Amino acid sequence: MIALVSGTVAVRRADHVVIDCGGVGYKLAVSAETLRHVPAVGRQIMLHAHLVVRDDALALYGFATEEERELFLMLLSVQSVGPKVALAVLSGGPPRELLAALAAGDAARLQAVPGIGKRTAERIIVELREKVGATLPEQAISITRSDDPRALARDGLIGLGYSAQEVDELLDGATAERPEDLIAHALRSARR
Repeated sequence: MIALVSGTVAVRRADHVVIDCGGVGYKLAVSAETLRHVPAVGRQIMLHAHLVVRDDALALYGFATEEERELFLMLLSVQSVGPKVALAVLSGGPPRELLAALAAGDAARLQAVPGIGKRTAERIIVELREKVGATLPEQAISITRSDDPRALARDGLIGLGYSAQEVDELLDGATAERPEDLIAHALRSARR
């Protein structure tokens, strides 16, 4: 199996790169997140890799970090998620942010990815939430203090079990100054 590709960047495109390794060019499909770390053509690079073997093709996928490759492999373990969809998810941000979103059950973030509907987003969260929670290192969790009433109300409603998407819908149009009033407005809206 090919686990690492190191060489000179020969081609740099929106969805793939070609790396010249001793006269042989390896085409690696990459996420937008990895592409940010790929230098200009002619410069040296090292990418972590994963080879997907199919009946009709051998496809090589490249990642800027080992953490991103591990998340890719986790996503592939989910039923109905293939390599293209997994790369699309990885394009949504840094791996730590995506891991935190999965751990928090943020289906709205996953639904924003082209090719992922509500069912697939929920399936990804259900199948990976526990795995992701176990892989998040302690320092990956950050606590920030916010005095914004809307942010406090949002956190409170998520703590009550509402999804991020539901919270956004419930708080839409609320104009109160205190978090308590925003939460009361949202709960009244939820009863309707």
